[in-house]
Amino acid sequence: MLQKIPNYIKYIVTNVILYLLLALIFRFIFYTFFLEIDNLNSSEIKKAILLGVRFDIKLAIISFFPLAILVLVTNYNFFKKKLYKNIARIYTVLAFLTLTLFYIFDLGYYEYLEIRLDAASLRFLSNLKISTQVLFESYPVYKGLLGLLIICFLTYKLSGFIYRFHKTQHNNLKKTLKIAVFIATFLVLSFGIYNSTTHYPLRWSEAFFSKNNKVNQFALNPVLYFFDSFAFRSVGVDLEKFKTYYPVIAEHLDLPKDTINFEKKITFKEPYKNKPNVIFVMLESTGTAPMSYYGNPLNSTPKMDSIIKESVSFSKFYVHKPGTAGSVFASITGLPDIEDVKTASRNPMIIDQRIIFDQYKGYEKLYFIGGSANWANIRGVFQSNIKNLKIYEEGSFEEENRADVWGIDDYDLFKESDKVLKDFNEKKQPFVAYIQTATNHMPFTVPEEKESFRPILEDEITEETLLKGGFRSLGQLNGIRYLDFNVAKFLERAKVSGYYDNSIFVFFGDHRGGMKELDFLNNNEDDLGIQVHHVPFFIHAPKYITPKVVDKYAKLVDVFPTVTSLAKIDYSNFTLGRDLLDSTNNNTAAFVYIQSKGEKAVGVIKDEYYYEKTNISKKASLYSLKERKIQDIKSSKPKITSKLDSLLSAYYHTTKYLYFNNKKVN
Repeated sequence: MLQKIPNYIKYIVTNVILYLLLALIFRFIFYTFFLEIDNLNSSEIKKAILLGVRFDIKLAIISFFPLAILVLVTNYNFFKKKLYKNIARIYTVLAFLTLTLFYIFDLGYYEYLEIRLDAASLRFLSNLKISTQVLFESYPVYKGLLGLLIICFLTYKLSGFIYRFHKTQHNNLKKTLKIAVFIATFLVLSFGIYNSTTHYPLRWSEAFFSKNNKVNQFALNPVLYFFDSFAFRSVGVDLEKFKTYYPVIAEHLDLPKDTINFEKKITFKEPYKNKPNVIFVMLESTGTAPMSYYGNPLNSTPKMDSIIKESVSFSKFYVHKPGTAGSVFASITGLPDIEDVKTASRNPMIIDQRIIFDQYKGYEKLYFIGGSANWANIRGVFQSNIKNLKIYEEGSFEEENRADVWGIDDYDLFKESDKVLKDFNEKKQPFVAYIQTATNHMPFTVPEEKESFRPILEDEITEETLLKGGFRSLGQLNGIRYLDFNVAKFLERAKVSGYYDNSIFVFFGDHRGGMKELDFLNNNEDDLGIQVHHVPFFIHAPKYITPKVVDKYAKLVDVFPTVTSLAKIDYSNFTLGRDLLDSTNNNTAAFVYIQSKGEKAVGVIKDEYYYEKTNISKKASLYSLKERKIQDIKSSKPKITSKLDSLLSAYYHTTKYLYFNNKKVN
């Protein structure tokens, strides 16, 4: 029976199988490296495998479909002309190369953010130079290129072999039978793409059936998901919905309800005679989970642990988006970054905002970064909003010992910053500074030795020990340890330079870096996908405030209102942030922008509950943060669900509104 099947049909089937094998190989690689088998539900993983194979079949057919149409149209003639042979070879090589690159980038993307490759990854193309440097410094790129060349060569040879093998088989069919074979093959291929017996085709959303997000991510095909995710790109402000939910945000932020007005004037009858310096330090890739103060078993941050105990710390503090650019934008503008594909900092229509940083009258305004401020258009965010800002970046430091793609390392960045701050202090000129660290980020470039700091070596720690702390690599552990050392060293320098006593030091993480299983946590934040948003925020200012732990829900946009009020500086707040040290302000919440159920979503954390809703399909879930078990309880808590749904919608639509209606007045 098989002998009667035309050779060109066999050729199509063989190639589809070949494409399928490529997808299955990378699916096996993903399974091997990213899934902790001991923690998997066997029935769920079987379902994920079956779904994954269906996605892979769909991709295999789509990938070969253009050439399949050519084969069907030319049928036997396809094996008679050398032109078709060359087209087949070139097409196969290019297709395999493209798919392989997609899969390789997907593996790296997942390792970094724990989500499959999606349209949001295109943001890295905006800083192609930096992204390329990170790639070259973090991965064996040259070996990879050699591997790709070998794959191209083998694919070229294999394509030629398959062509020759089927060329020797030849069965003549009548014209009517040829038409029938054409239609039947076309329908079979089309069904393989549709891949469903229901009214709806196989879609990415079917992969999100499990409460274990890693299982869901495993089921996806990254190539299909990348193109599907274009549907999740950002939408503009919906004025009608904003007006509907304004009363909700007005009540939450104590704004006037009868008119749309976000301005909150804060004045102090008795400001400090000697204005305190204010220094904001953004701790790169630092969440609560990597820190021993918050329960990590590896004693990773002993110096910051001690500093936090002498500071005002916020135990329930969350950033809005798990990315550096998003956190810089939010901390400066006071508005969450909820842009779907690119970061808000890259949107020229919304970077011009009325912010608190610009209202530090009589202060020198400073921004320190070890690399270039052009990164992610951060220069635009600072310069378009802060008058007379001085930027210190690569090329402006006395010591230009470039460590990696991010410029000078944190030790030198803090050292150079201290020189500038010391100079202003000696001139009795108050200053407000924003220091952006970077060493605790891939490729985790730490020195072999720096004063009292020495990295842990491979023969000094086991992989089992690393996993206890959730660290993906020894480099990641040494990265946080080096940051810990540099933070303490910076405060030591401040004491020597004379501005420690008269300064308010503000430390906050921008997001948690990717980590392994966090078995030491006492909550379900990691399973819910919000632990990556949970970061440290502590204010170290012994002269100005007594150390304590503030146990109210807080968010990144609250940083500037809180610290500026502590410094007793008059300001007008047009943002969504609020003073967390105001004892009358206990109606607080955290607002996060996440990836949930295969699409972009937003969530709100309040009163020990977490409520989330996807942006496109509007799938909503309510969870209790007190429970270790993940269980959607929205049906049993209708009042809480309704209240949090309104607050979440209010945060989302108000943010969109303020993007375009909180413009800085020159």
